[in-house]
Amino acid sequence: MTDVAVIGGGVVGTAVTLALARRGVRTVLLEARAELAGAASGTNSGILHTGFDSPPGELETELILRSAQLRDEVVEALGIPVWRCGALLHGDLIEGESITDPVHYTRALAAAAEALGAEVRTGVRVTEPLDVLTVNCAGLYADEVARLYGDDSFEIYPRKGEFFVFDGVALDRILLPTPTRRTKGVLVFPTLDGKVVAGPTAVDQTDKEDWSVRPEALADVRAKAAELLPEIADAEPIGSWAGLRPAGRGVNYLIRRATPRLVNVAAIRSTGLTASLGIAEHVAEMIVPGAEPRPLPHVTVPPAKEPWWRRS
Repeated sequence: MTDVAVIGGGVVGTAVTLALARRGVRTVLLEARAELAGAASGTNSGILHTGFDSPPGELETELILRSAQLRDEVVEALGIPVWRCGALLHGDLIEGESITDPVHYTRALAAAAEALGAEVRTGVRVTEPLDVLTVNCAGLYADEVARLYGDDSFEIYPRKGEFFVFDGVALDRILLPTPTRRTKGVLVFPTLDGKVVAGPTAVDQTDKEDWSVRPEALADVRAKAAELLPEIADAEPIGSWAGLRPAGRGVNYLIRRATPRLVNVAAIRSTGLTASLGIAEHVAEMIVPGAEPRPLPHVTVPPAKEPWWRRS
């Protein structure tokens, strides 16, 4: 018997599943792809932001800051690799900015949820309304899932972010440009396995399945990245990938009960990894207000055979 179904096996969906399972809710997670973190969650930067540059008073900022308070307990209990390397913005050090493996992060949350009794199913595409309360964490397809339940109040479009991986370049901090309202800009950051990544771009498109890296993207990223780390100007990439962020038209962080059987968790754009734990707590409070979470189980997810950026 299931109390709640969570649609979407990215980092937000798995975090919500874990938060509900910790509160005794019988939960099933349904992911359309064959593996978890197969879309936006597995193709982001892997950076865990502190929220230092997030606009005050917004729900996104509130949930980013709350996630920072929750994260240490979670990553310790679940053995999630995190490097608290800090960041530089115009020469100023920003403590707390960190990097992780976003695929491992997502899989660890799912494993912990399963240890607490939740069910995780992959390869299951929802094509009609379910008979239980549904939490819509479907990312790029959250608007299409919402329409199954009669909610056509928002639209999701993909914002492509292209990244390039470099070897032989030394870096032990995240290098940040000045962010804008639309994007954080092109960053330069280290990976857990000693590589350096530059990106992302921010290209709005309509095709939710176009994960290609555009031929012109390298020159654009390299020029901006070289302003932060001059060595990249002459370096050749050893890898690249594109991620599609689920941007909302005129909405951001749309988290609300839309119908008696549907809670939308939509338009969670590039900060979804950072804010996932805060989002999950927020959603759990909407569904089972006041319920105290059970202790986290100690689970171990074996590391993948290759780095997450190569699996993107």
